Amino acid sequence: MTQRKKNNIIIGSLCAVVLLMAVGYAAFSSILNIKGTSSISSNWKVLITNVVSKNIVGSATNAEEPSWEDLTATFKTNLVSPGDSIEYDITIENRGNLNATLDKITLSDSNNEAIKFTSSGLEEGTELNAGGTATLTVKVEYDSNVTSQPENTEGTFTVTLDYSQKEGGVPSTPITSTDLTANTVETGDGLYTDDYNSGRYVYKGANPANYITFNNELWRILSVESDGSLKIIKNESIGSMQWDSTGVNNWARPADLNTYLNNDYYNSLDANFRDLVISHNFGIGKVDKYGEASYNFTSQIKAENSEVWDGKVALITLGDFMNANSNKETCYSLSNISMQDRVCKTSNYILSLISGDYFILTLTPDNSTHSVHRITNSGGTLEYNVTVSEMVFPVLYLKSGLSLTGDGSQGNPYTIN
Repeated sequence: MTQRKKNNIIIGSLCAVVLLMAVGYAAFSSILNIKGTSSISSNWKVLITNVVSKNIVGSATNAEEPSWEDLTATFKTNLVSPGDSIEYDITIENRGNLNATLDKITLSDSNNEAIKFTSSGLEEGTELNAGGTATLTVKVEYDSNVTSQPENTEGTFTVTLDYSQKEGGVPSTPITSTDLTANTVETGDGLYTDDYNSGRYVYKGANPANYITFNNELWRILSVESDGSLKIIKNESIGSMQWDSTGVNNWARPADLNTYLNNDYYNSLDANFRDLVISHNFGIGKVDKYGEASYNFTSQIKAENSEVWDGKVALITLGDFMNANSNKETCYSLSNISMQDRVCKTSNYILSLISGDYFILTLTPDNSTHSVHRITNSGGTLEYNVTVSEMVFPVLYLKSGLSLTGDGSQGNPYTIN
C-alpha cells in the first residue's frame, strides 16, 4: 500500500473489534443418597453461531469477513470519513438442554474518542431457553463531530455476556427420535399412527408440538418413519422458485429444483447438521386429482409411491399435506378438500407456513406431463405448470436414533444433542 493510500484511510488500516462472550455457570449443591446407578444428562452449551454485517453507511467496509468460534466473535472494520458506520448482528444460541439467563452485560472502553461503539438487542435478565437464539447488535461508527485526522487510528471494543443456568431450569430428559411414538393421539393436535403405512407416525392438526431445531433454524417434523428416521420440513420458505424451466414434471430427470436443492442448498447446510441427513426414498408418482385418487386417499398414496426417487432433499408430497389434517370427517380426500378448503385450513399446520398470496410447491406431479400440485393459501390444492414459481420449503430425512431434548413446542423445540 502506498503512503498516499494510507493517508486517505483516516481511521487506520483496521479497526479491530473483538466480542468476547464469557459464560458463567450457576453452581448448585445437593446432598444425594443414591442406591443403584445414576448419570448426569445435563448439557450446558451457550455459544456464538453467526455474525452478519448490515446497515453500512458511507464508505465503511469489512476489512475482513467476520469470524466466530465458540464464545468469541471478531470483526474488523475500515472507516474512512466522519459519519461512516456499520452494524454487526451476532447470533447467540443455546445448544444445550439447560435454560439460561443473561445476568450481566459488560461493555469495555474503546480508548479512542473518534470511534464510537454501541450495542443493542439484549438486556440483562433476558432468558435464552434450550434450543433458542438471541441477537446482539454492535454498531461501529466514526464520530461525525471529528474534524481532523486523529493520531490514534485504531480501537478495540469488548462486550462480555455472563450467562447462568436459569433458576428452576431443570433440563428435560433426553429421548431418542423413536421415543416420540410413545405419545400418540387419536383426536386433536399431535402424533398419529399412520393408517396407510405400517410402522409410520404422522403429525396432524392446527399446531402440533412438532417443532425441531435443525441447521440453527426452525423446522417441523412431518413424520416418524418406520425405520426411526424423521421426515422434516423447513418452517420458512427459501424463496419462490420454478419446479422446472423446461415444462416437464419429471423430478428424477432431474428437474431444475431437484438439482438446486441437492447441490447448492444441501451444501449450504452447516456441516455438523448435514451429516445428520440421510438419503431416502421420496414418492414421485403422478396423482390424478380427477381420478380415483380424488376420493380415495389409499389410491392417492398408492399412486404417489408407484414411482420413487432416492435423494437427500426434496419437497412435501401431496400425501404429506393431506395426512397432516386432523379433521378426518371432512378433509379425508382431495375432492372433499376442494369443496371444504377453508374448513380444512383450520386443522392442518402446513397451511400456517404460507404467507401472502403464494402457494407451496409439492413434489407430486399431476396426471399430465407439465403440471404439479400446489397447496393453496385457502387450504386446498391446484395444479399449475412447472414453470410457474411458488414458495419452496425443503424437506429431508434425519437419521434414526437421534438424542433430543425439548418438548416440541415453538418456544421449546426439540433440539438435537
